[in-house]
Amino acid sequence: MNNNKEMEPIVDVNDVSHISAGTVIKGEVSSLNDIRIDGAVEGKIYSKGKIVVGENSVVTGSLLCTNVDFWGKMEGDIYVKDTMTLKGAASVNGNINVRKFQVEMGAQINGTCHMISEADFDKFVTEVVKTPAPGTPKAPKAAKD
Repeated sequence: MNNNKEMEPIVDVNDVSHISAGTVIKGEVSSLNDIRIDGAVEGKIYSKGKIVVGENSVVTGSLLCTNVDFWGKMEGDIYVKDTMTLKGAASVNGNINVRKFQVEMGAQINGTCHMISEADFDKFVTEVVKTPAPGTPKAPKAAKD
């Protein structure tokens, strides 16, 4: 059977990309799977799944994902389609755009927090993630008025 449709990448819910302690990435990280960050990232991070940012992590740039558990330090903007949990040791210097938000006592936020819809998130993704990695589905186009 010959099928001309492009093959969809197979995504396993147990696959997690891990940026370990001592690792520094400069540029754009894009994944269909969950991401665990224990090192440093300078640039954009996009995950179609969940991102976990460890206690000793430093992220500078933009973070876009469906859900995030955040313990580390952030300099830049965060866009979350569903739920963000800001843990007690976390420090965010930037704007947070999220649908549901949980903040533990001790967490620090220096910036604004905007409650958004899924449609707002999709619009942010199209504006911020211009060039997804090969095999990454394209973000939906924003509706034109």
